[in-house]
Amino acid sequence: MTTGNLLRLLAFLVLGLFLASPELFSGFFSLFTKNSQPAIYNQGSLLDITLNHLAIVAAATAASTIIAVGLAIIVTRPFGAEFLPLSRSLANVGQTFPPVAVLALAVPMLGFGTAPTLVALFLYGLLPIFENTLTGLTNLPPAVTDAAKGMGMTGWQRLLKIELPLALPVILAGIRLSVVISLATATIGSTVAARTLGEVIIAGLLSSNTSFVLQGGLIVGVLAVLIYDGLSALERFLMARTGQLGRAAA
Repeated sequence: MTTGNLLRLLAFLVLGLFLASPELFSGFFSLFTKNSQPAIYNQGSLLDITLNHLAIVAAATAASTIIAVGLAIIVTRPFGAEFLPLSRSLANVGQTFPPVAVLALAVPMLGFGTAPTLVALFLYGLLPIFENTLTGLTNLPPAVTDAAKGMGMTGWQRLLKIELPLALPVILAGIRLSVVISLATATIGSTVAARTLGEVIIAGLLSSNTSFVLQGGLIVGVLAVLIYDGLSALERFLMARTGQLGRAAA
C-alpha cells in the first residue's frame, strides 16, 4: 500500500471516529474556543447532519447525471444534432446564476428546506457532466465505431455496447467534478433551512465559535478529498477496461 493510500485510509478512519464519537476530540477543538464555549457542536448529531448532507448531494448529482447524459446522447444522434445549442444553453443555466441567486428564486416557489438546495445543486451540476459526456461520445476511436457498424449493430446497440462504455471514464470525470462542487456548495443550503454541514459553520459564525466553523469545514474538506480520490481511482480502472474493449473491437 502506497503512502498516499495510507493517508487516505487514515483520514477516512479519523473522520469516521470523529463523526461517531466527536467528544473524543474535544481536547483538540477546545484550543479554538474562548470564554467556556462548547468545543464540539452541540445543536445536533454531526453524523446525522453529515449523512443528510451527503444524501442531498447524491440526489442532486443523480438527477444532474440523468438529465445531462440524456441531453448529450440526444444531441449526438442524427435526429437531435440541431438541439446542441439549446442543450448547451440549458446546461449553462446553473453556471450563469450563482447558487445563492437560485436559492433566492426557488424559496418563494418551493418554500424553505431541502427542495431549493436540491434545485440549486442540480442546476450547478449539469454543465460539467453534459460537456464531459458530449466530449466522450464525440471523440470515440473511428476504428471502433466503424467495426461496430461493420458488425451490423444498430444505432442503439452501438450506443449501449460501444459508445457509452468507451465514454464512461470521461463521463465519470464530469460526475466527479460535479460531486466535489456540490459538496462544498451544499453548505449554503443551510441559509434556507436545509440540514447540511453549513448549519455547523453558520452556528460557529453566529456565536464566534471557531471550533464549530473548523468542524464543519474539515468534514466537508475531508469528504471532498476522499470522494474525489475514490472516483479518480474508479475512473482509472474504467479507462483500463475501456482500453481493452477498444483494442478488442479494433
